[in-house]
Amino acid sequence: MARILTGIQASGVPHLGNILGAILPAIKLSQNPQNDSFLFIADLHSMTTIKDAKIMQENTRAVAAAWLACGFDAEKNFFYRQSRLAGYHTELMWYLNCQTPYPMLANAHSFKDKSDRLSDVNAGLFTYPVLQAADIVLYGANFVPVGKDQRQHLEMSKDIAAIFNRTYGEVLTLPEPLIDETVMVIPGTDGTKMSKSYNNYINIFLAEKPLLKAIKSIVSDSTPLEEPKNPNTDVTFKLFSLVAEPIEIEEMRINYLAGGFGYGHAKQALFEVLWKKFEKEREIFNYYMANEEALEAKLKHGEAKAREIAEKTINDVRGVLGYL
Repeated sequence: MARILTGIQASGVPHLGNILGAILPAIKLSQNPQNDSFLFIADLHSMTTIKDAKIMQENTRAVAAAWLACGFDAEKNFFYRQSRLAGYHTELMWYLNCQTPYPMLANAHSFKDKSDRLSDVNAGLFTYPVLQAADIVLYGANFVPVGKDQRQHLEMSKDIAAIFNRTYGEVLTLPEPLIDETVMVIPGTDGTKMSKSYNNYINIFLAEKPLLKAIKSIVSDSTPLEEPKNPNTDVTFKLFSLVAEPIEIEEMRINYLAGGFGYGHAKQALFEVLWKKFEKEREIFNYYMANEEALEAKLKHGEAKAREIAEKTINDVRGVLGYL
C-alpha cells in the first residue's frame, strides 16, 4: 500500500483553480483503497508570509472546511494541522538541516525568486525546503503529488533524506514525485492563471450575489452582441468548459458561433452551472465554518492518528543519532 502525502498552505478559502487543479485530483487518489492519504494544513510554512494569528486561524479553518466539503474522507485517511504536531516536524527539520548543504537551499526557487530583495527573505523562507522534507519523510510518504513547477522542491526533499540515509543508514523513506501531466491550468477572471496573488480568482463558496459579481468581472472583448464570437479565446467559455456537461458545452459553442449571444449571457450560464454544481459543497463548507467544534473534532482525530506515525519515525531517527 502506498502512502500519498499532500500539504496545503493556510492561505485562505481555496478558489476554483485550487479545487479543479489540486483538491479534486488529490481526493480521487485518496479514494483508491490501495492508498493511504495524508493531507495536512501547512500552517507552519504559512508563517513565512502570514504574521497575524487570527488570519492564520481563519485561513486554516477555511482550508480544512473546503477539503471536507469537496469529499475528503477524514476518517479513512490522515487529516491534520502541521502546527499541532510541530514538535515532530521541527525536530526532524533540525536533524535534516544539519545534513543540508547551503548551496542547495540557495538554489531553491522559493529563495531565488526573492533573492534580489533579501530584506524580504526571512530564515523560514530560506529553510522552507528542509521543513518540507521533514513534513514528507516524517510520515514515510512514498509519493507526493506536485505540479511541474514544484518538482524541484520535491527532488530536494528526496536528496536531503538520501543524504541523511547515507550518513546514518536506511532510516527514512525516499519520496517520489507524482506528476499529473494532464493537470489543468485554470484561467482567472483576467485570463491569466487563477491566483490569490493576482486577485483574479473565483470563490465557489460565496453567496449568490457575490459569486455572480465575481463572474461578471471576467474579461471579454468588445465584439457586439449580434456578431459571432470565438469560444476558443474567451475566458468565460474556457471556464464554462471546465465545469459544464459536454452537451452544455457544445450548445454554448454553437451559441458563440451563431451570434446574437452576448458575453453577459455566457457569464450568467457559467454562474448557474457553478451555483448548481457546487451546491452540496457550499452547504458542507458553510456548516463547518459555522460549527468550529465539528471541524476541530475532525482535525483532532486525524492528528491523533498522525502522531503515532510521526513518533515512530522520530524515535527511529533519534536511535541512529544516539539520542535514545
